[in-house]
Amino acid sequence: MDKSFVSPAAVPARRPRIPSPAALLPEILPWLPPAAIYALAPEMLPLATQINIMILFALSLDLLVGYAGIVTLGHAALFGTGAYTAGLLAVHGMGDPLTGALAAMAASGLVGLLSGLVILRTKGLALLMLTIALGFLTHEIANRAGGVTGGADGLQGMVVEPLLGIFPFDFRGETGFFYSLAALFAAYWFLRMVVAAPLGWSLRGIRENDARMTAIGSPIFARRLAAYGLAAALAGLAGALQAQTTQFVSLSSLGFELSGNVLVMLIVGGAGHLYGAFIGVPIFMLAQDTLSKLDPANWYLGQGLLLMGFVFFARGGIVALIGRIAARRNANNATATPAQGSNA
Repeated sequence: MDKSFVSPAAVPARRPRIPSPAALLPEILPWLPPAAIYALAPEMLPLATQINIMILFALSLDLLVGYAGIVTLGHAALFGTGAYTAGLLAVHGMGDPLTGALAAMAASGLVGLLSGLVILRTKGLALLMLTIALGFLTHEIANRAGGVTGGADGLQGMVVEPLLGIFPFDFRGETGFFYSLAALFAAYWFLRMVVAAPLGWSLRGIRENDARMTAIGSPIFARRLAAYGLAAALAGLAGALQAQTTQFVSLSSLGFELSGNVLVMLIVGGAGHLYGAFIGVPIFMLAQDTLSKLDPANWYLGQGLLLMGFVFFARGGIVALIGRIAARRNANNATATPAQGSNA
């Protein structure tokens, strides 16, 4: 008998590796602030709900900007499409939140796919201008259709039914908080799977060198269009949550300012990491809220100075800054360890 043969029963089973606390911390950390707010500051639940919604909106933009390299200044057009879809359903007696959210995702996804067929055939400044044009176009359509959308006065008269038929949307904002948090959690893990899948890796390749991706046979346009459609659907979900939790939709949900703000939020946190949205959005919104209370007339000045500070001292966003600090610390530890061993 060959002595080199080893029975499978004699080979010890490999134990599954248990992730270390350091590896689990990035997965747990984004969900600690919402838990702390609910436990320690329940009066801030309405603001926390809006932060959850904007994080979801920024995550949808991160799929485009951070992974596919598609810079857009018209992302609010997709957000507002979702908001008006859910709002109009609620006005006309179809106020179930989940039905409205799904309809909003479908409407925004369809608008994203149709507009993407035109927008994504361009690059650079032409693409950027077309996204801005999309935002202006949807804004003007909603403004002109005042009999349906409410025009400049906004869409009013929404009647949103209790979530799952049990939990009503009240002034305390508890239902809206958990509703938005659950949607954010689901969207985050969905995007985690997308960016880890072949689609996500091909988007990274297209962002870095689309000519080389074309040379190896990657369907660049189809991949970019798929990413644009997914991002549009998630932006529509964020818009639906905004409409349902506030029971009001205004033209600002389609505005250029919202598109610019969410892009700034993502840049502050760091694009291309998914975690950047969880950092940039709260910092931007809390700073905006604080500065507007301290100096209502000149708070844009403080916000501008804050953003300049991030540009000069945190290039690539806060996530990238944390990564550079950690890498430098690891490098210092690696150089210090041999020196200590030689002294011993």
